[in-house]
Amino acid sequence: MLNAKLLKLPIAAHQHRHEHHQIVIGVRGEAELSVGGTGAHLDTWKACVVPTEASHDYSGDDQNHVLVINLDPLTPAINTPAHADYERMMRFFEKPRTLQMDSRLQGLVQFTAGEFDRAPDNLTLQQHLASSILYCMADRIVDRQVQSSSRASISPEVIRRYILANLHRKITVEEMASEACLSVSRFHEVFRELAGITPHQFLLQTRLEQAAHLLASSSLSVSEISYRTGFSSQSALTNALRKYKGTTPSRLQINESVA
Repeated sequence: MLNAKLLKLPIAAHQHRHEHHQIVIGVRGEAELSVGGTGAHLDTWKACVVPTEASHDYSGDDQNHVLVINLDPLTPAINTPAHADYERMMRFFEKPRTLQMDSRLQGLVQFTAGEFDRAPDNLTLQQHLASSILYCMADRIVDRQVQSSSRASISPEVIRRYILANLHRKITVEEMASEACLSVSRFHEVFRELAGITPHQFLLQTRLEQAAHLLASSSLSVSEISYRTGFSSQSALTNALRKYKGTTPSRLQINESVA
């Protein structure tokens, strides 16, 4: 099912392939790997994923030690419905990749290497520690994919069109999040990252831009424009324009009539 070992890579490069997935994790020193023709530099903060059948070679310096974790993707013991997280874990091996470990993961790897040295014959302990590393790495990869997918699912322009289509009424952040098929907290986080402002600020900005456009290009009354752009009253629109745009409805109307 899964096995792991702490070893030193040879100084001379050695090319091969195998029928199991493999992760090579830097523990001490440095090493060079090439997986599927793509090179990777391995140190104590990096790990390299080698999917099954991927041709690869490697070489290390005099000080190098690596932790190698092997996983057979066809082992019946894990390829069963009883392991609901199997598919999630297998996404980790979709392609060769080099991982930059964070401090927590790097600490777990160093702890594991120490336990391998301390108890070289305790295979059960080694297997559990290697499994922990595997799942922690896989979880980080899937989380990044989900975050990337969340960013791709949000378009500020799509949200802007939704706001404009419903501008006359109250619009909540919950509605905008629903339009992007995200939770409110996730929508708020991703939208701010993409647009540079919060969803609420974007909503207010869109209302003000549309109000300013109508004031400068139509003969509608300020009261009517306030209603059409979702402000509770004429004074609410006036106060918002003064606060956020440094102008007033009358100034915008005068500028249009002068033009």
